[in-house]
Amino acid sequence: MLICPRLEIGINLFRYYPILETCTTIEIRTNNDNEGLRRVKAGKKIVRLGSRSPDEFIQILNKKNEMIQNEFLKKILELTKMVDLKVMMGDSTITEQKTFDPKQITNYLEKLIQNLTNWSIQDVSVTNNEDLRRIFTKFEINEGNYLISGHISLQFHVLLFYKPLQRAIDCQKELAELVDKTKNKETDLSDNSDQFVLNKLKEMGYKDFDHQKLFEVFYEDEEFSKKVYEEIEKDSGEEFKRLREKKGELFKELDSLLIETYQTSSILIDDTRLVGGEEGALCTLDIEFIKNSNREGLFDPRKMSNVAKDNIVKKLEELEMAIKE
Repeated sequence: MLICPRLEIGINLFRYYPILETCTTIEIRTNNDNEGLRRVKAGKKIVRLGSRSPDEFIQILNKKNEMIQNEFLKKILELTKMVDLKVMMGDSTITEQKTFDPKQITNYLEKLIQNLTNWSIQDVSVTNNEDLRRIFTKFEINEGNYLISGHISLQFHVLLFYKPLQRAIDCQKELAELVDKTKNKETDLSDNSDQFVLNKLKEMGYKDFDHQKLFEVFYEDEEFSKKVYEEIEKDSGEEFKRLREKKGELFKELDSLLIETYQTSSILIDDTRLVGGEEGALCTLDIEFIKNSNREGLFDPRKMSNVAKDNIVKKLEELEMAIKE
């Protein structure tokens, strides 16, 4: 019996996939206030560049937005070029898997925000959600009474394999043998754990413990529960204890023999598809009107001064240049 990467993940899920972000609302703006940027409640209307509009100025901005998105996608295509990597499957089959280097995306975004002088920026972040990851940054700048804000991101999937080493095969075989040796004992301990603990408590001088009381005592007195488990472990036998320790060592060694590969789609996606877990690149720009330090969302472009319009266009051109570099 060989232990495949997916089986290991099922056994030790917390070691591979710490969940770093979960969003239950549509993420229109940014993360929390502590990062210097704010989240707009789902449903609040803003001017999202690229949306249809009869207004001539918004159409100009939409063209600029399209150029920025195309330049960003061009960069993503360049930075996610696939290379072949030799990997080993759970059944010991060696094959070639296509992958790219996410570090190049991180480096690119870090360089980009460094070039956005005078912009408020959010440091490049990476989120993990099981096998889904996202590298992103957000930024904003005021132009008079208007706020220009942007979010650029790459979302991709992670696939786990083993390094094509003989030691990975040997570890799996050793682990499979240990699992066979210890499974009956572990099953007995699991099936009879409560009663086992109650019997041990009685041996230690504690009487009239029911299951509810047992639960309460164990959660209220950490030292007490530790002592009981130490006693139980002694009764499990030295050989069983040794085998369990060896199994833990083998799992740890197998951890070090895992290798990640990365897959994405070289397409532009929107917020909905991003939250839905689709692969791809996201590049969105919004403009909001600021009145009395409050974001007003929608505004009438016809009431904007020519100076404000010109400066907003210049800011977008500045962003386009930063993306190109």
